[in-house]
Amino acid sequence: MVFAHDTEASLIHAAKLINTAEQEVDQLKTGADLDEFLRVNGFTGSRTHTLHELRAVRHLRPQLRAVWTAEEDEAVRLVNNILRNGRALPQLVKHDHWEYHLHATTPEAPLEVRMAVEAAMAFVDVIREQELERLRVCEAEDCNAVLVDLSRNRSKRFCDTGNCANRTHVAAYRARKAAADPLRIRESSVG
Repeated sequence: MVFAHDTEASLIHAAKLINTAEQEVDQLKTGADLDEFLRVNGFTGSRTHTLHELRAVRHLRPQLRAVWTAEEDEAVRLVNNILRNGRALPQLVKHDHWEYHLHATTPEAPLEVRMAVEAAMAFVDVIREQELERLRVCEAEDCNAVLVDLSRNRSKRFCDTGNCANRTHVAAYRARKAAADPLRIRESSVG
C-alpha cells in the first residue's frame, strides 16, 4: 500500500469522477447517473437530489483535474483553496465497513463539498509524500483520462476507462510486425 487506505480510495474516486467527463458521452448527465456513481463508489451522507447538486458535482471535475496536472506549488494553492472553501475540520471517523479514517466535513455538508474536501485531503497526503508523479494522464494517444498510479514500481501508464492499454499494445505489436516484414505490407496493399 502506497498511502493509507482512505487516501487511496479517495484518489481512485477522484480519478473516476474526473473521468466521467472524459468519455465520449458525459457520464454524469442526469441525477440518475450521479446516483449510480455515488452508489458504485460508496459515497455516503446527505443528498438534495437536485439539479443544483448535479451541476455542482459536475463543476468539481475540472477543479480536481487542475490539481491532478499541477506542479507542486500550484497544487498546494489549489488544495488549500478547496479545504478553505469546504471549511475542512479533519476528524477520525468509523462508519459502514470502514475502520478509522479521516473526514473533514460533516455528513450533512453538501455533496460537492464532501467530495471536494475528501479529494483534497487525499491530495494533501500525495503532496506531503512528494508523490505528485503518481497522478497522471493516460498515455494512450486518443485518451485524456486521468489515473492514479498505486503500483510499487510506478509503472501504470494507462487509465481504466476503456481498453487504452490493450489498444496501444496491439498497435505497437502491429507496427513492429510491419517494420520486421515490409514485403508483406507491400503485397497486401497491392492485392
